[in-house]
Order: sequence, then C-alpha cells, then structure tokens
Amino acid sequence: MTAYIIRRILWGIVLLILVSAITFLFFNIFPSVDPAVLRAGRNGSPATIAHIRHELGLDKPLYTQFWVYMKDIFLHFNLGTSYYSGASVLSLIKDRLPATLSLTVGAAILWLVVGVMIGIISAIKRGSLLDRGAMGLALVFVSMPVFWFGLVMLFLFSDDIGRFHILPGAATYVGLTVNPGTWFTSLIMPWIVLAGTSAAIYSRLLRGSLIETMGQDYIRTARAKGLPERRVIWRHGVRSAITPVVTIFGLDVGTLLGGAVITETVFDIPGIGRLNFDAIVHSDFPIVQGTVLLAALFIVVANILVDISYAYLDPRVRYS
Repeated sequence: MTAYIIRRILWGIVLLILVSAITFLFFNIFPSVDPAVLRAGRNGSPATIAHIRHELGLDKPLYTQFWVYMKDIFLHFNLGTSYYSGASVLSLIKDRLPATLSLTVGAAILWLVVGVMIGIISAIKRGSLLDRGAMGLALVFVSMPVFWFGLVMLFLFSDDIGRFHILPGAATYVGLTVNPGTWFTSLIMPWIVLAGTSAAIYSRLLRGSLIETMGQDYIRTARAKGLPERRVIWRHGVRSAITPVVTIFGLDVGTLLGGAVITETVFDIPGIGRLNFDAIVHSDFPIVQGTVLLAALFIVVANILVDISYAYLDPRVRYS
C-alpha cells in the first residue's frame, strides 16, 4: 500500500507539472490581450507599456518566461501577480478559499447523504411506487441546469426578490467566524442548488450498482447463513456497491474545490469560482493559471484518497 501511494503521489506531481506547462503555453502563445496594455489602461503610452512589459518579464524569450514561471511555482510556491489589481495570486486565492470550502463541504455532505439514502431505498424497494417516484424526481433534477435552478430558488425563496421571503438572497454571504448564523442561512440555497443534480446522479448510480450487487452469490450465501437483512444490505451490499459513488464523489469534490463558478456567480459568493470568472472577464491570466493549477491539485489529491478508500470499502480490492 505504501509503495502504491508513493507512486500515485509522484504521478500526481508529474501531472501538476504538465497542467502548469500546458496552461502557461496556452495563455502565452494565444493571448487575447497584451497584459502590459491591460495594466497600463486605455491611455497608456508606448513607453509606459514597454516599461510594464519589462517589469512583468514579458520582453524576455518565451522559454525564459516559462522557466521562471515553473521555478516560482514549484520552488517558491509563487503563483504570480494579478495583471489587473497587482495583488499576489496566492493571497487572492487564500482570501477566497474559505467561501469555496464552505460551499463545497456543505453541499457535498447534503448530496452524499440524500443521494445514498434514496439510492439504497430505491434499490431495496425496486419496482415500487416509491422507487418510481424517486427515480422520476431524480431525472428531473439531473435535467435542470444549475444556473436555472439557482435563479428559480432566488425568485421563489429569497427575502429580497423572492415570492415567499424565506431565506437570504444573493450577496448575503459572510464568513463563518464573522457570524455563524448568517453564514449558515446564506448558504442554504446554494447548498441545495449545488447538491440537487449530484444527489440525483448518485441515487441513480447507487441504485443500479446495488441492484446488481444484491444478486451476487455471496449475498445469497450471507442470507443462507441467517444474517439479518439489515446487515446483509449494509455490510455486504452497500459496501461493495458504493465504490462507483466514491469515485465520482472524489472527482466532484475536487472539482468544486477548484471553484463552483456558476453557483458562486448566481449567488454572488466571493469564492474561487467567482474569482476565476472575474479574472476571465478581465483577461487576468495569472489568476486563471493559479485557479486551474489549484483545481488540478485538488483533483489529484481526491483521486489518491479515493483509490486508498477502495481497499477499505471493498474487500476484493488489494494493492500490492
């Protein structure tokens, strides 16, 4: 197991280097706007633009810029400086990360609990009215675009423009340490919106996997030995059937930690996704590069954790 984890970590580092290289080359070979012109403003003189290009190192050969970029990231953990604001990209990400963590962790717990419970009940009650209703509702949630669902929630339940004035609307997020009560209520709608589609997907995926698992020989053997049905379902059925859910759970959480762009934009949550959206609007390449690298890091770590969890969830999986 230890050797396997070390190999995965080394491959993860190689992947991060490749992502960094591809992102750098993409934004420097195909730039949509000159960063020096962006920093100088509309009325920047040629001399000012040339000076800014020299300060940013844009007048150096591309291979030199690439070496400096990679060295800053992997030796000094420096993601560069924003072209638009002049602030450190790493400091901007640190400021926005708590909001993204709050959104992701709450939504992940919600969609995992709801999706797994509905999937188990639908599999056990296969063909019943409850199963058909749950799967039909899951199909509705899968079909709904996140931005549309978010706007519907705001128009129905927000206390400013909503019809029922139940929950805080957009732009009401505050940090957990500032006001825990406001933090919680301001995230209820974003959590529901973000969890709706994922919970529906998880329930359908677990239902299919559990139905197949409950027909295996070792399940019939467990029942023949007189084990309680609850133990057969949870200890032998769900434990083996849940591995596909764990796989996509790790990928989903890793992706969202890199920024839930649509949800954060709809509800005006100052997270990494909103930071990335604003950076794209302003052609602020260092921020985009930093957030892409951060998302890749979260996905790599999530995949390693998922692979390790397989050995504990499914007794048939062994790493040599």
